[in-house]
Amino acid sequence: MLLRLLHTLVKIAIAALIVGTILAHFGITISALATELGVSSERFGELLHQGIAWALPNLVLGLVVIVPLWFLVYILRPRGQGSD
Repeated sequence: MLLRLLHTLVKIAIAALIVGTILAHFGITISALATELGVSSERFGELLHQGIAWALPNLVLGLVVIVPLWFLVYILRPRGQGSD
């Protein structure tokens, strides 16, 4: 499962590099794109901060529930039953 996730992340990174190279060839940069969308670097930083401030508590709250449940299922599963 971890290998599949790593494989997917590598494919996404390669696709992002290809798209970024193509956009750079046409002169499209992050700053030009942000200006076109009307978002300053300060506003982008503020939005990023707000997103993290919202996501982090929810992520921790979810982990408080999910990790113990996963651990119980892992411990109580029958022997010989591997994870695929």
